[in-house]
Amino acid sequence: MPAMSRTRCSAFWIVPMLSATSALAQTVPGAHFHHLHLNATDPKAAIEFYTSKFDAEKARFAGLMDAVWTQKSSILFSKVNTPPPSDIVSTVWHFGWGAEDMKETYQKQLDSGTKFQTPITDISDIGGGAQMGRFFYAYVDGPDHALIELNTANHHRFGHLHLLSEDPVAAGAWYAKHFGQTPRSNPQARMYRGVQIGPSASFVMDNVNVIIYPVEYARTSKWEAWENRKTFESTKGRVVDHIGISVDNLDDAIARLRKEGVEITDEPKSAAGGKIKYAFIQGPDKMRIEIIEGHAQKDQ
Repeated sequence: MPAMSRTRCSAFWIVPMLSATSALAQTVPGAHFHHLHLNATDPKAAIEFYTSKFDAEKARFAGLMDAVWTQKSSILFSKVNTPPPSDIVSTVWHFGWGAEDMKETYQKQLDSGTKFQTPITDISDIGGGAQMGRFFYAYVDGPDHALIELNTANHHRFGHLHLLSEDPVAAGAWYAKHFGQTPRSNPQARMYRGVQIGPSASFVMDNVNVIIYPVEYARTSKWEAWENRKTFESTKGRVVDHIGISVDNLDDAIARLRKEGVEITDEPKSAAGGKIKYAFIQGPDKMRIEIIEGHAQKDQ
């Protein structure tokens, strides 16, 4: 199932999302979406793919590595020798870009040789009562089989990250508590075309809409992978390894998170002669999260 644009297809977020809870006192001041970190067998080829297929630019990160710049945040890559697991058994489902004219964008992608896991599909009725022919999505088969969504939106930028959770409402509240976002949530179970898409939650961090659906979606649509599985695998080592959230002061942020009971999996470290300071925490559903000091720039 695709993520829905909060602006173009407001029916999905306004009708099913019953409440927009107020952001709790921001535990970590100045938190921003910094990067999406992928594992790749060929980072150079992956960078070429993302910058040629989508609205993204080639960049450098901290003088250490080539990267992809996506308007306000980065996509970073770690070289791996064997293809990273990409089956949907971690909390990360997919990430994606918008398309103002989905039919035209889809055809251009086909003409350029893009491979799709799911062809263009009309889901205009997902929000209830909408005319068909107004909202579409498709899944691109990305490098190392990363699942990338294109969906109808009022923009063509990197726009969303779609997660799965054992408890979407609680997961949304966790991000709100620790990073000060304002989640929209709906605790009601909801079905669409034979799969469960509620309870659900979402929040926006900078220009990235993070959407959270129930794990039951994967247990139904990807039943082979979940047949003998009870819980998520960690994102670590998978095609989407982790997300990065930037803060003004790493030491203060980690101290606050530790006080709140967040698991610190990797204590603060520095790299690039002290230019980068970072640590790792574990988020809901075994999401690996890097906390990094200093906010994203195109060429750091």
